[in-house]
Amino acid sequence: MASRFVPRVFNQTRGYASQAAIRPPIQLEGLAGKYASAAYVSALTRGEKNLAKLESDLKYFNDVLKSDSQDATKLRTFLTNPTVTAEARSKTISDLLASQKGGADELTRNLFDALSENGRLGLSEKVIEDFLQLTSAHRGEVIITITSAKPLDKSITSRLESSLKGSQFATTAGAKSVKFDYKVNEALQGGFSIDLGDRSVDLSVANRVNKLNALLRESV
Repeated sequence: MASRFVPRVFNQTRGYASQAAIRPPIQLEGLAGKYASAAYVSALTRGEKNLAKLESDLKYFNDVLKSDSQDATKLRTFLTNPTVTAEARSKTISDLLASQKGGADELTRNLFDALSENGRLGLSEKVIEDFLQLTSAHRGEVIITITSAKPLDKSITSRLESSLKGSQFATTAGAKSVKFDYKVNEALQGGFSIDLGDRSVDLSVANRVNKLNALLRESV
């Protein structure tokens, strides 16, 4: 459970500001959210530099995970293959983290050790995604996720960003800036969906087809 991770990282923050004084800027749901929130509080308890280092480490890991390199293929296999031992997974992750400039922070290693020990390495990508949401909220950033059936042309993304930045959809109390996260989901068939927190606008072809099918079923 994620609760096993919390004592480990919190015990290393003695001598720093009280953890009770630090709370995640947003509430995250699910097990991945618990790991991400524990990591966020632990890093910030040590200081802003530690939070920035942990964020840098996790971004590096995420970039490798999503790339087309041999390291990425090996890493995805180790994270999801149940026949690979926990020791082998830990060594592969440790070697990867050590290969980046400056090496990995202790909290970064602790996070992945806890995920490995608890059999939750398959959550790594979601944990990182949730953690980056926390650090963005910490900086007062609003992240708008745009998901399309295929990568959008730059001309389209520029028009979307220009329109959304000045819209009420992007208005959030205390927001200092707006950032965009683009994802591809072929199941949308065409068009795109826009998500910001619990708000969503679905302009995908799949959504239109689903609505049409629902109308047809009602008319039968």
